[in-house]
Amino acid sequence: MRILFFTHYFPPEVNAPANRTFEHCHAWANAGHEVHVVTCVPSHPLGRPFAGFRRCWYRHDVADRIHVHRVWTCLAPNRAVFWRIANYLSFVPTAVWRAWRLGRFDVAVGTSPQFFCAVATWLYTRVRRIPWVFELRDLWPESIPAVGAMRRSVGLRLVERLELRMYRDATTVVCLTRSFMTNLIERGVDPAKLVFVPNGIDAAFWRKGDRETGRASMHLQPDDVGVAYVGTLGMAHGLETVLDAARALREERHIKFFIAGDGAEREALQRRAASDALGNVAFTGLLPRCDIPSMLAGVDIVLVTLKAREVFKTVLPSKMLEAMAAGQPIALGVSGEAKATLERAGAGLAFQPGSAHELATVIRQLAGDATMRRVMGSAGRAFVEKEFSRQVWASEFLRMLQGIGAKVPELSALATSD
Repeated sequence: MRILFFTHYFPPEVNAPANRTFEHCHAWANAGHEVHVVTCVPSHPLGRPFAGFRRCWYRHDVADRIHVHRVWTCLAPNRAVFWRIANYLSFVPTAVWRAWRLGRFDVAVGTSPQFFCAVATWLYTRVRRIPWVFELRDLWPESIPAVGAMRRSVGLRLVERLELRMYRDATTVVCLTRSFMTNLIERGVDPAKLVFVPNGIDAAFWRKGDRETGRASMHLQPDDVGVAYVGTLGMAHGLETVLDAARALREERHIKFFIAGDGAEREALQRRAASDALGNVAFTGLLPRCDIPSMLAGVDIVLVTLKAREVFKTVLPSKMLEAMAAGQPIALGVSGEAKATLERAGAGLAFQPGSAHELATVIRQLAGDATMRRVMGSAGRAFVEKEFSRQVWASEFLRMLQGIGAKVPELSALATSD
């Protein structure tokens, strides 16, 4: 079976969409399928090509049996709205053209956000007349005004109309949360075409972190309690709340904060931390994915935060599942489906999004009770390995492809080939 996947992000980028797409495509390729990915030169979030890459019109590599086709886009940092839009839009013509040159596929998958990956998939499949799958990872463009990136406008309403048109034209819409499914049904999308395929985790990858290596890299002493945020430092994540909590806790010198990652808000957050003389906060910058398991193993509490917006009640952040897989308790500042999942797992404590006082209280409670941390970490790991196995959900994705007419080998091959 020939599978074509459109994605803006792909390894060596280390964000959630890059990891999810790679893990699914890797599993499908190992199951014997011919998998092609159309993507960009890796540059997120700084807008500069990663080491070993350069700006080019086209580059083809084969990585882990996946054919990776990198096309030209207008590279831009993840902070300038105009240039980010140019970056997203420029993907459409170059991706569609490259996909056309690759010939006919049995099915195409387009992931969103960024939204125009789905647009490229839609345009390609309309010409080739093949089934396509809209993989919905975020309610975009609804989330844009929620984080203050743009105001509601005629242009945004036109994009929302295009969004609904693509939902209706797609053969299947894969939703990462059940809240997404509810949202689409309320907006008139046929429930028969909606399929739930959440983020998954590779348990072996997250178990291999070494606590001593992680603590040594962060210069943590035996009695220190490490608190980490690992992920994009973006407009949606409400990291000002973390700095406010760190300020409230700075006299408790054994509690140390680590913010790992990069993004549009990094410079502002670093200026704020310096201005407030937050010596208990360290910024590590963007880490290689292979270093993250040891970092998570080395700390004692993992932060998962988003701004207090209605749209974020529908999401289930992948960093939350990764923290569970690493066996660490979570301080969660996300309401809705994420909070319900955390409580079902018994994997941490929730606080009101945006409340630095509640976050500081949660951190104090966890920092002062090592037994609670161990129990919650173990519960989270057991829960996520049972409910969110990447292998299980990759198999479900293949079942979906089979359901829209793809010829898929026996699914047992997937379970034994990786």
